[in-house]
Amino acid sequence: MTGKKAKIAVMVSGGGTNLQALIDAQNSGIITSGKIELVISNNADAYALTRARNAGIKTFTVLKKQLGSQEAFEDGIISILDENGIDLIVLAGFMSILSEKFTSRYEKRILNVHPSLIPSFCGEGFYGLRVHRAALEKGVKVTGATVHFVNEIPDGGEIIMQKAVEVEEGDTPETLQRRVMENAEWIILPKATQKVCEQIISK
Repeated sequence: MTGKKAKIAVMVSGGGTNLQALIDAQNSGIITSGKIELVISNNADAYALTRARNAGIKTFTVLKKQLGSQEAFEDGIISILDENGIDLIVLAGFMSILSEKFTSRYEKRILNVHPSLIPSFCGEGFYGLRVHRAALEKGVKVTGATVHFVNEIPDGGEIIMQKAVEVEEGDTPETLQRRVMENAEWIILPKATQKVCEQIISK
């Protein structure tokens, strides 16, 4: 069993800060039971693709508008995953809801990080700054991030790890977003990835 690593695909849409956290965690020995084999983006201009190339990781772009439908889009992703023998999919700021057909194919093999303590401020329509804006409007004193398995319900899968972050006086959605990333997302996403990879290779 020594040396066996779970093959990871990271799916991204934007800047790729969570991808960078995963790459850094792999380099620093936090992720030892898995290896990022490839990065898939649904946005050809995503800076995350540059981060992946800089780290020597294979990249693929799959565009729904070119393929014409959600089904064709997902089939394109599935064929890349299957051809590369991927064991685990990590959604790191992937801005496309995946269908039940896709998620059930990879049951307990897809992770997502969400910028709140689920079940607060989650589900359809809650992403990016909207989550932090909602938290501030509600007046919560503590927020954070959650890593969970992905199923057909947006943010509805089993929780793997959570980390709390305090809301500070005078926070804006932007300052809160940054603190949640630095103090929660970038810490628990690599740890949860390692944990699930360990489970995969021990089976």
